[in-house]
Amino acid sequence: MNVDTKLLAGRRQLVNRWGQDQAQPANVVVSPTMTVEKTQVHCLRCDQRTSRAQAMLPNDQYYCPKCLNLGRVSTLARFYHVPEPNQFYPPADVLAWQGHLSSLQTRVASEVKHSMANHEHRLLWAVTGAGKTEMIFPTVAQALQRKERVGIASPRVDVCLELYPRFTAAFRVPIALLHGRAKESYSYKQLTICTTHQLLRFYHAFDLLIVDEVDAFPYASNKALLYATKQALKPTGGLLLMTATPGKTLFEAVRRGHLQVSYLPLRYHGHLLPEIHCHLCWHWRAMLNKGRLPAHLLFWLKTRCRSQQRFLLFVPRISDLGPLKDILQRVLPHSVKFATVYSNDPDRLTKVQAMRDHQYLFLVTTTILERGVTFPGIDVGVLGADEPVFSSSALVQIAGRVGRSAKCPNGQVHFWINEYSRSIRQAQKEIRTMNIKGRRLLSEMSAL
Repeated sequence: MNVDTKLLAGRRQLVNRWGQDQAQPANVVVSPTMTVEKTQVHCLRCDQRTSRAQAMLPNDQYYCPKCLNLGRVSTLARFYHVPEPNQFYPPADVLAWQGHLSSLQTRVASEVKHSMANHEHRLLWAVTGAGKTEMIFPTVAQALQRKERVGIASPRVDVCLELYPRFTAAFRVPIALLHGRAKESYSYKQLTICTTHQLLRFYHAFDLLIVDEVDAFPYASNKALLYATKQALKPTGGLLLMTATPGKTLFEAVRRGHLQVSYLPLRYHGHLLPEIHCHLCWHWRAMLNKGRLPAHLLFWLKTRCRSQQRFLLFVPRISDLGPLKDILQRVLPHSVKFATVYSNDPDRLTKVQAMRDHQYLFLVTTTILERGVTFPGIDVGVLGADEPVFSSSALVQIAGRVGRSAKCPNGQVHFWINEYSRSIRQAQKEIRTMNIKGRRLLSEMSAL
């Protein structure tokens, strides 16, 4: 078996055995994939444990069923790894981006850049639409110029697909894009954009690792992915976590001094977050199953179709998409183009791109589009926002899809609900609190 050692740099590759016809290169480190304990087996890739009975293979061998989608880890194999050599030769003018940051963005960007130069661990807490991506450009450029290896990870494929062209345009270095649906094979690059699941393949690779949307499913509270982040980062590497809605775990890490924090309560264009408007409509799902919609929702939909106002309409369940699509095809003009999309939709990426290309007036979607995607100038509606699938952070992120463009900084957010849930009230409170902080900051800036 021939193994390209360059592809092992900063990664661990599963190999059953080194080819008998070749010598093992001196720089390749071989390590076990699992440890067998008294009643369990411990996977050294995802750090999860499985009962021996559940993980058993023939001849007293074992495998890990928890990370099987990345290739089977078993006691029959070993990890082959080459320590990251940082063999990069970036151009002197690595940053091609010619944009400008606001004074607030510049302040936060400088703080983050200095922190990552010292390889600290930091939280960048900025409201949705604050321009986090542009704010990290100076930090990424600094790391690339220092010949450091940089990883940018997100729990969502959609986020990675949106980041990739932006970074490709902004930096004069080749970029690897890794996710479960990628068609291109892995290649060794100084800058990698990937889903957080792909971090399970890396080992002490990155001098700078940036994890976006750290509060998003499936990353938040996922021990395997948290472990993957730690393993993918060099022991001396810098870690930047980014989110608009940090949870209790991150707040506690900040309180204990494990994380430094940078905070920005205003969007890049200086406008506040959109407020949430709620409408009570009891038994809406029973109406949906009978082929009808609440009157206010129907009015809202028809008004936007007449004015050609683009929007996203979120629903709690995949099973809601079919009945709603049937109704919309019946009550809306045939000239109105739209699509439904959900996490396992085989055409999901194509539909999202079609929305970006203005081929659809709107999408009806589950929570899969709650964050990380930007469609300028849209409104947002949520049918059944009080259902448990919509956490307070998810609702804040959904509301944050609105008003992200400087040309269209305003927009509307409407929820149709059976009752006011705790998550809805918390989301409204979070947005009001951020807007109070934003107004205070605007006032301080105008006084200077």
